[in-house]
Parts: sequence; structure tokens; C-alpha cells
Amino acid sequence: MNRFSTVLSKTSRWLDRVQPSETVVMFALALLVGVTTGAGVWIFKQLIELAQHLFFEVLGGAFSRLGNWTVLGVPAIGGLAVGVLMHFFVGEERHHGVAGIMEAVALAGGRLRYKRVPIKTVAASISIGAGASVGPEDPSVQIGANLGSFLGQILRQSDDRTRTLVAAGAAGAIAAAFNAPIAGIFFALELIIGELSGGLFGSIALAAVISAVFTQAVSGAEPAFHVPAYQFNSPLELPLYLALGVLAGATAALYIRALYKAHDAFQALPVPRWVKPASAGILVGTIGLGLPQIFGVGYATIEQILNGQMFSLGLLSTLLIAKLILTAVSIGGGFPGGVFAPSLFLGATLGAAFGTLVQRVMPGLPIVPAAFALVGMAAVLAGAVHAPLTAIILLFEMTRDYRIILPLMFAVVVSLIVSQWLQHDSVYGEGLARKGIRLQRGRDVEVLDTISVAEVMQTELRTLRESDPLTVAADILAQTRHHGLPVVEARGELFGILTVQDIERVAADQDTHITIGQACIREVLTAFPDETIGAALRRMSARDIGRLPVVARDNRRQLLGVLGRVDLVRAYDIALTRRTTLRHTAQQVRLGVFTGAQVIELTIAPDAICADQRVSAVNWPRNCVLASMRRGRQTLIPHGDTLLRVGDVLVAVVEGEARDQVQQLCGQA
Repeated sequence: MNRFSTVLSKTSRWLDRVQPSETVVMFALALLVGVTTGAGVWIFKQLIELAQHLFFEVLGGAFSRLGNWTVLGVPAIGGLAVGVLMHFFVGEERHHGVAGIMEAVALAGGRLRYKRVPIKTVAASISIGAGASVGPEDPSVQIGANLGSFLGQILRQSDDRTRTLVAAGAAGAIAAAFNAPIAGIFFALELIIGELSGGLFGSIALAAVISAVFTQAVSGAEPAFHVPAYQFNSPLELPLYLALGVLAGATAALYIRALYKAHDAFQALPVPRWVKPASAGILVGTIGLGLPQIFGVGYATIEQILNGQMFSLGLLSTLLIAKLILTAVSIGGGFPGGVFAPSLFLGATLGAAFGTLVQRVMPGLPIVPAAFALVGMAAVLAGAVHAPLTAIILLFEMTRDYRIILPLMFAVVVSLIVSQWLQHDSVYGEGLARKGIRLQRGRDVEVLDTISVAEVMQTELRTLRESDPLTVAADILAQTRHHGLPVVEARGELFGILTVQDIERVAADQDTHITIGQACIREVLTAFPDETIGAALRRMSARDIGRLPVVARDNRRQLLGVLGRVDLVRAYDIALTRRTTLRHTAQQVRLGVFTGAQVIELTIAPDAICADQRVSAVNWPRNCVLASMRRGRQTLIPHGDTLLRVGDVLVAVVEGEARDQVQQLCGQA
């Protein structure tokens, strides 16, 4: 590795002297990323096969002499091995899988901690080989993305070029993992970069194609699944695919929530971190004893379903529930692996179960459950990762079947809408959102687009009744010093809005008997509590309006609050604080990359030892460096005479036992 780094350093100095054009440099680097990613993913696949042989044939065969029930110990032993590797050689990571790559691309110029990849790859192969319910695509993407980041950093490329190389590696990884180069391109553009940018397309496409060519050269050009020819028989089937899309979206949302519920549950377990994968393995092995189909990736079961092999409705439903729970248990428990393959498994079992049920209820229709399984795979995947183009293209490339593309696209769109309605963030976005990071188009969003209307709207409302005389409204506006107030009916539902200008207009007509309902504006612009302040502000600016009633999405007459100009000022203040937090987060990511040590964020608690102490007066552990401190909207570099206050957020670089000691000093033990 050192010799390879030396060669790359010499190459970097040569590039500085020759100074070739950007296009030549990026295409050459993309070519190298594609070849190395294809090779890396191929090696990863061989490691998975080796691990499966060792765990289920060698180890499982030895255990079987004691009884078939002993197979439940295989995932537990694999979990113990994974726990030791991840705890002692990798350390705690900020995000699982692709979410960490997305964060690095958005906030750290694509700089990843590539030195950890070999150990993480071995751990992921053990996870899958030992039967954990995870997929190979997240580790594959990490291989490609880290190779791209490695080249960018060693060759001292700019942030933009390094980001492009990371995306190229991710595209090459999906191309190699699924033999699907086009899906790899869209995966990189939709999820890693966050936008369909023409300027990046060439490098990303080249890496994906070269990686796929390498994979086909060593493994063959066969699709991931061999399926019979299915087709869209009649427009009468479209409502059925609509229903499947709704079910797929709900399943995807439940899947995302289950993953993070399991993560929280395992985080709260009072056992050492390296033991947790073993405990998850016991659960996987116990269920797998009766349902061996849930072990590992599950591609064999998917192919059986797609080829029309008869599975009972009860078995399909059981597999769906078991896979959803055990994938959450596996990933939450600490097994490294991906969410793509389990999503495909969930979609296949859901679609086949739905098709089987429809076939029984409507025996006259030419229903093929396997066709619904194929569509269900793409629909659940799109709902889970919020990448519809990737899901559509991936299923097309994995099956090479175009005839069912129309219902597939329809179900994917429906699933995406339902999933986003039930669960705002994707399986990757939820992890980032928990750290206060919300990305749009692969970048941190505009300041006012980080705040929702619900966070700043006024909920203690003063309203006017539409049946009262206008003179009552004039008195209330004068007393409260408001320029306008919502008008409600007797039941409290929104009727309109009355402003001072409306009163002045009516006063000019000298009609003293007019009611508030007759004078107010009935056609009112409104806002929803879940939309951003930025969107509401643009609506207010277009009509020069000073306030917006906030109403429920499912009932636009249900008044929830009012958003006024003074609330926008408060929203901007909150947004600036969040922007500071986000930049602080970016600093943590970069520190972790450049130092190679563990970077932690700690908030000083009221009962902390270091609270109200100067930095120099605190007995910090030897292997600890305070990198920065956030106080409100200020980011500070702490010095010896810096006074630490309750609520200050410290970023510390630590090694070994220093983490626990710093947590105790900050009151977070």
C-alpha cells in the first residue's frame, strides 16, 4: 500500500508539471476508479462465498452433529467476529453505509476515511456469509466510493473533483454488484451527488461502464435474475398496480422506521458494543431455524418467486414480516451491510402475496403473481431510498425485461408518494436528519429551507367571528395592534382573513351594518405546517402579504396557526444557528478524515465536572484534543483560559479510553 501511495504521489507531481486538461485528467481517473472498483467488488463477492462456505458448510456441518437446532449459533458466532472487528479495528462511525458517503460529499469535499475499508469489507463479508439479513450493495458502494476518495486525496485533487471520483466509484460499485451500469449512473447522480448534472455525467458513466465490463469479463454477462417473460395484459390491471404501489410505499416507510427503532433499541442495551452483533445474530439464527430463506441476501428465494415457484400466501406473508424485522435487527445490532437487497426481498414477497390474493379473489383475470413480485421489488426499493429512477432502471437491468415497465413505473411513483407522505426522509436521509443534516441536491439547503412553518408559527390565536359587526373587528385590531386577523365560523373553521385595509375600504362606503364575514377576504393564501419557511416566504412575497393562516393538509378549513413577518425574523435566527451547527458538523467530518482518530461531539451538562471551569483547570485525558467549541451561533477555538459553560458543544479528537473519560468530564457518562 505504501509503494502504491508513493507511485500516486509521483503521479501527482507529474500532473502538476505537465498540467493536462481537466477532461483528460478526470477521464483517466474515472477509468482507474472503474477498473479498481470492479476488481474490489469482485474480491468482495469471493469473500462472501468463502464466508458462506466456512460458516454454513464447515462450521454448520460440525454443529449439525449435535442437532439441527445448532444452526442458530452460526449467525451469533459471525456476529461476535464482526463485533470484535468493528469495535477494535474500525471504531464507532457517524452513519451507517451510504449515508456517511452522502455526508462526506456534501460537507467534506468527498474525503472519506479509506484506510478502514479493508477491515469493513471483511466484516461485511462475514455478516452476509454468517446469515445476517443484510445486502452486499452498501459495502460495495463503500469500496468504490473510498477508492475514488483515495485517488482524489492522494493526487491532491480539488473538492469538486474528489466528489466526482467518489460518485464515480459508487456508480462503478452498483454496476459491478448488480451487473447494472445504467442503474449505477443514476444511483450516483440521484443519491450521492443529489442532482442529474450533465457536467459530471461523463466521468461517472465511464467508471460505471468500465466496472461493468470488468465484472462481465470475470463473471459473465448474465443478469442478476433469470425470469420468464411477463407483460402488461390490460389497462384493467392498472388499479391493481395502484394498490400494490400504496402497499409498497407503506411497507417502505415501515421498513425505514423499523431500522431506526432497532438501532435505538440496541444503542440502549447495557452491554459492550462488540457483543451487540452477537445478540442480534442469536435472534436471526432463532428465526432462521424455521425460515432459512431469511438468511443472508435472499437472492435465491427472490429468483424462485420470480420464476413462479409456488409459495403459499401464508409463507409469503411470514417471510415478508420476518425479513423486515430481522433486517432491522441485523443492521441495528451492528452487522455491516446494505438495505437494497432486503428491500428487493420485501418487494418480491409483498408483490407475490398481493398477486396470489388477487388471483384467489378474481380468478377470471389473467393474474400472474410473479409479475406483481417483479413490480413490488422496484416499488419498495424506490420507497425506501427515495430514488425512483435508480429503482426502475435497476429492475430493468437485473431482469432484462422491458414488457412490464409501464406498471412498474406507475407503482414506483405511487410508492414514492405514499412513502414520503408517511416517512419524510429516506432510509439514508433519516440518519442524516438525526444529526441535524438535511440535504437537497447533494448540498446543505438554503437557511430558510431548513425550518418548517410549524416550528415558528403562532398557535395562540386571536381570531374574529364572521357573524360579528365590523366595528368589533376595528376595536380588536386597535387593541392588539395587528394589521390583520383570521376570520372563523361558529365551528372554528377558517372563513377568511380581515385586514385594516378591508375595514378602511368598507368605511369609505359608510355602511355601518356590515359584518366581518361580508368585509373579509374569502380567497385566502395559506401555508401548511410541514412546508418550509422558504416556500411560505416566496408565497408571501409574490402577493406582498404580511401573514398567512396555517391550515391542515387534509382539511384546509382547519386553522392551526398564523405565520407573520415577525415569525420570519425568528425563523431566520433559528436557521442561522442551524447553519453554524452544520458547519460544525462538516468540521467534525474533515477532522475524522485527516486525523484518523475518533471525533466526538459532547454537550456540557448542568452537573458536568468541567461546567463553569476554564479549559486549563480541567484534567483532560492524555489522548484527547479539544478541536472546537460551539456556543449558540459562535464557533470558537478553545484555549487554556476559555470558560466552559453549560450547553456548550465540544468537538474532541480522542483515542482509546479517552472517549469515556471525556464523556464523564462533560456529564454524559
